[in-house]
Amino acid sequence: MSFVTRRKPVEPPPSHGEHSLIRTLGWPHLMALGVGAIIGTGIYTLTGVAAGLAGPGVILSFALAGAVCAFAALCYAEMSTLMPQAGSAYAYSYVGMGELIAWVVGWSLILEYTVVCSTVAVGWSGYAGGLMQQAGWNMPAELLAGPHAGGIVNLPAVFITLAVTCLLLVGTRESATVNFILVLVKLAALSAFVALTLPSFNPEHFHPFAPFGFGAQIGPDGVKRGVAAAAGIIFFAFYGFDAISTAAEEAKDPGRDLTIGIIGSMIACTAIYMIVAAAALGASPFEVFSASPEPLAFILRGLGHPQVAAIVAGAAVVALPTVIMVFMFGQSRIFFAMARDGLLPRRLAAVGARGVPAPVVILTGLVAAVIAGLLPLGEIAALANAGTLLAFIATAVAMMVLRRRSPGLPRPFRTPLWWLVGPMAVVGCLYLFSTLPVSTIVNFLIWNAAGVVVYLLYGRVKSRLANA
Repeated sequence: MSFVTRRKPVEPPPSHGEHSLIRTLGWPHLMALGVGAIIGTGIYTLTGVAAGLAGPGVILSFALAGAVCAFAALCYAEMSTLMPQAGSAYAYSYVGMGELIAWVVGWSLILEYTVVCSTVAVGWSGYAGGLMQQAGWNMPAELLAGPHAGGIVNLPAVFITLAVTCLLLVGTRESATVNFILVLVKLAALSAFVALTLPSFNPEHFHPFAPFGFGAQIGPDGVKRGVAAAAGIIFFAFYGFDAISTAAEEAKDPGRDLTIGIIGSMIACTAIYMIVAAAALGASPFEVFSASPEPLAFILRGLGHPQVAAIVAGAAVVALPTVIMVFMFGQSRIFFAMARDGLLPRRLAAVGARGVPAPVVILTGLVAAVIAGLLPLGEIAALANAGTLLAFIATAVAMMVLRRRSPGLPRPFRTPLWWLVGPMAVVGCLYLFSTLPVSTIVNFLIWNAAGVVVYLLYGRVKSRLANA
């Protein structure tokens, strides 16, 4: 077989041995993983940004972005239940389209997950630094920023990254339970926001509903505005549900638990985003709160609830570690799957007595900590978006290929109207990919060109299929 086209068969993951994971997660844990990844700081900050671009029509922007993600989520639900094993889009591509494409997808996922972990850690550091100053703990400025920002190392970002790494090493179920509790804290804070803003709800704030139109028009200031333009921004607050599929090999009942986890978290998060946006718009004109970096807390302070505003702002600090945890979990499982297939050193796929692939968890944590502590993230962070879109496209294509090539395979969940949902997922993601800055697309191509070189030098000859 050519290394370009050689494909893995659809096979169950190992049920024993040092390269197998333990099934310890039920659907509540998986759904919490999705909500933990999706409901991050985006809901605390992006609501204002998007409202400034679409006005009250931002509610439709959330629905539009959620719809694009829903098409991808349906494809993920079918593929993850068909192949309940670690690896997510990488594994699906390996079975559907061959080893080289699988490597490119896996290489892109490495970029996506690691950069997200590092970016969120830096964001958490900003909140933590402010809290330390309020408490009178004066840490030297050189230890609050990396060399690119005039400091030495971003120590809080390194700390939170390594702390999450240690938690993941304790055990999969244990770390998922902690994530579940923190997700409940976030949802409680958002529920408090909605409850306190409803008495001040003013329907007049919704007129005109779409002041900038429904398309994506460039204004005199060169900024794209409109419902569709805001949807392009909001989309990036949704991804994270794909991390659930990386836990497929650890789900107790994959056919049921993965379906509920992936689709349930998408429905829940879309509803949460729309409800919070509606409550914010009803309590304050979008022109007022859209300029604030913390719109929800800003609205609560304006309504005379400064204490609750502080709690909601504090919930953002709680939200960030759950995002780091879920993406680091997903990254370690991608590494694990690629190592088990021989495309990375196989010793990285060793699983300890607690059912955790400790070598890849430690490697993921150390790499993310170094990036968070030392490197500028502004330009790299946008690359994570490109990696996500490629993974969504690959999963949709793999689903359609296997529907044609192997229609008789047992599928616990079948994507409804797959001949429509699959192409819609691909077209929607290609459109959003086209909206990325040209520099991001170029850098993404450079990253993957480097990845192909690594594959040709190592993975091509070390692959398990090459030596079968």
